[in-house]
Amino acid sequence: MTITAKISVAALLLTSTISWAEETAKVWTTQAELGAIMTSGNTKGTSVTGKIDSKQELTQWSNEYSLGGYFKEDEITDADGNKQTEKSAERFFVSAKGGYKLDDDFAKLYVLGSYTDDSFGAYQKYSLVSVGYGDRLYQDDNKTLDAEIGPGYFSGRTADERTENGLMVRTAASFNWAFSGTAAFKQTLSVEHGEENTRTAAESSISASLIGKMQMKAAFLVQNDSDVPLGKKKTDTQTSLTFVYAF
Repeated sequence: MTITAKISVAALLLTSTISWAEETAKVWTTQAELGAIMTSGNTKGTSVTGKIDSKQELTQWSNEYSLGGYFKEDEITDADGNKQTEKSAERFFVSAKGGYKLDDDFAKLYVLGSYTDDSFGAYQKYSLVSVGYGDRLYQDDNKTLDAEIGPGYFSGRTADERTENGLMVRTAASFNWAFSGTAAFKQTLSVEHGEENTRTAAESSISASLIGKMQMKAAFLVQNDSDVPLGKKKTDTQTSLTFVYAF
């Protein structure tokens, strides 16, 4: 783990410790999602994606935690006709954010830390720490728009073994629209702009209730890095269909 990642973990553990020490009434909401695709016949392979999002609402703090991964394995035939299994994707990420509430509405100061390990990506290791300000920009009966902005520091190791690090500016937004009693649309966007690289990530998703706390979610994720090693593409996409359980 890089120095930046260790700093992120330490800062967020400190934030959580302060939160737990100052507050007694704790409210947790958690969503766990899992999806898998297995193919056979002319093309054989397996892909699995999963994610856990958890939110903790305290009197003075609003904390968010996320853990996820994506794995893909294909069966290929070499020049001699021999079949073998080959891993084609392996990505894990973890993030935590502590938000200190400034008023009774939605304005807050935040500290964020995240770490991504992507064996086949343009950046095989990518970690960041960011602090800043967030608020709700719009709200009506079924729609909300939240945004954040703040400075930070990132560290990354590219696929060609280059190490990059430096200051950056992070902006993020989240739009939620509950367009029916059982279905909702969500759009997230984040931009991390630094001298070495600008990383942009956007996810569009639709979720629909099935039975009880079970939901079905369809999502499309796009991630772009402005500076990538030779032979790597700047943009990665992922389409997923997952079952989500809220508790």
